[in-house]
Amino acid sequence: MTGLLDGQTTIVTGAGSGIGRAEALELARQGARVVVADLGVALDGSGGSASVADAVVDEITELGGVAVACRADVGDWNGSQRVIDTAIRTFGGIDVIVNNAGIIRDKMMFNMDEDDFDAVIRVHLKGTFSMTRWASIYWRKRQKEGLRNDARIINTCSPAGLYGSAGQANYSAAKAGIACMTIGAARELARYGVTANAISPVADTRMTATLQSNATTSTTDGWDPRSPDNVAPLVAWLASAESADVTGQVFEVGGGSVGVAEGWRHGPTADKGARWDPAELGPVMHKLVSEAYQVPVPGGGAAR
Repeated sequence: MTGLLDGQTTIVTGAGSGIGRAEALELARQGARVVVADLGVALDGSGGSASVADAVVDEITELGGVAVACRADVGDWNGSQRVIDTAIRTFGGIDVIVNNAGIIRDKMMFNMDEDDFDAVIRVHLKGTFSMTRWASIYWRKRQKEGLRNDARIINTCSPAGLYGSAGQANYSAAKAGIACMTIGAARELARYGVTANAISPVADTRMTATLQSNATTSTTDGWDPRSPDNVAPLVAWLASAESADVTGQVFEVGGGSVGVAEGWRHGPTADKGARWDPAELGPVMHKLVSEAYQVPVPGGGAAR
């Protein structure tokens, strides 16, 4: 198999189903060797099955690609290191990490308990950080040895993280943190030859199953605008050498649409030149809010 990623070693976490599976398959089609990292857990993080990652490895092998399964827990400090070590031990290094692993425990805030919050933050936010941390140590060491890196980090955000989502305080917080952490990683790791970008995908997966109707979305020619397969081409491009000058960005992707998400920016400001009195702020603040750009909330900011 030949393509944009010939000879590259990639890691995809949460690659057993949905968007992660589509990404792993496309990276393999483009010539990458793929570490398929997935515990095979249920949506809430419970259970686990080795067959989930193995099935994707089999799919890649049938396509003529090269892949290996890794069933370590990315939300665990040592588990994420085992994923990195698997890539180095099996393929001799790491070129690309796609952080996609995640779980959901959707509840309104007044029903969400501590474990619901901690578990989601642990897998999404800590998992993304932990994978990035161990990989950055590897890339930094290579550079200190005089070797050149041309590496990529591709993180997974969500409309819920960019625009907020009712009933998903844990998930929204994790995804918003990932978006901001991506920008920080881009700044920290540029000197080591590493780019960092994030995607905010819109696609039908098992995570969105409870939010979707039973209506078909396929077009007359069989193309499904809601398929996870539509997300994978952008990830493959971001993983390639062609994206070397693109870093610190969050991209929205779904169907046939790709776009750049514009984050926090300075808006309308009033400067009195002295300390404000609370009593005089009312009309000032209402004016500023009326002048400010109002963030659209597509689909209510539903989870990917």
